[in-house]
Amino acid sequence: MKNIGLLGGSFDPPHKGHLYISLEAKKILKLDDIWWLVTPQNPLKANQPASYSDRIKNCKLIIKNQPIKIKEIEKKINSKFSYQTIKYLNKHYKNINFFWLMGADNLINFHKWQNADKIFSEMPVVVFRRYGYNNKALKSYTSNFYKNFRVINKNLHIKDFKQLPAWTIIKNKEIRISSTEIRKQREILRFKD
Repeated sequence: MKNIGLLGGSFDPPHKGHLYISLEAKKILKLDDIWWLVTPQNPLKANQPASYSDRIKNCKLIIKNQPIKIKEIEKKINSKFSYQTIKYLNKHYKNINFFWLMGADNLINFHKWQNADKIFSEMPVVVFRRYGYNNKALKSYTSNFYKNFRVINKNLHIKDFKQLPAWTIIKNKEIRISSTEIRKQREILRFKD
């Protein structure tokens, strides 16, 4: 059985934070691979992202020479929701154990995701600390609801996640960067020109 970490999102644009948590997940959990799932459209984001093809192109540039693969599964199956994608992956890749990777900022509103409760039953969730979001994430509805299923172990191992639901928060070094900040800086520069 292979063990693969999944990092989904708009990647608008992809940045060193995405890269960092992907590589940390691979190292800490000893994963065989990391797949980036670039969503054509995030239903929780009001603003239209850069074009899908531009985001894919930018992802390919940032992961060059890294042990990360870009998978266009959400486009292929016309999925707008993580749960749809997760169900598809579990059905079509029986020989893989998947791990859902995300930043602490996503845990705060995780209960608003479609079928959020079922995601925890489908695969382990691995949360990475993110500057400015960690306290809210730990006090979030989802964190409280699943508090008895949190894996707290200094030396995490894949075996810790055999029984679902199971989730953890990685005590990673926090990177102060976000796609929103990058887009704002880009707009400021465009405005000055």
